[in-house]
Amino acid sequence: MGKSRARIVVSGYVQGVGFRYSAQREGARLGLAGWVRNLPSGQVEAEVEGDAKAVDAFIAWCHRGPIAATVDSVEATRATFVGDLEDFSITR
Repeated sequence: MGKSRARIVVSGYVQGVGFRYSAQREGARLGLAGWVRNLPSGQVEAEVEGDAKAVDAFIAWCHRGPIAATVDSVEATRATFVGDLEDFSITR
């Protein structure tokens, strides 16, 4: 299946519930590189890349999030793999 990249925006009750920390753990567990951050709108945004199946699994995880989160919607935009992300970090 190859390599893939995606930008993900998660809406709902997703700030103040450990979403970014859980996403970082999940991304690292899946072997992905990328970043996750809170948006002023109350959403959480992430950009990830790596094995296409792992990217798919991360997007699926975003639909659930951590136990305290309530996810209303997930918008995932696919992009061409670039290879410029080195680890999985939480940004501001």
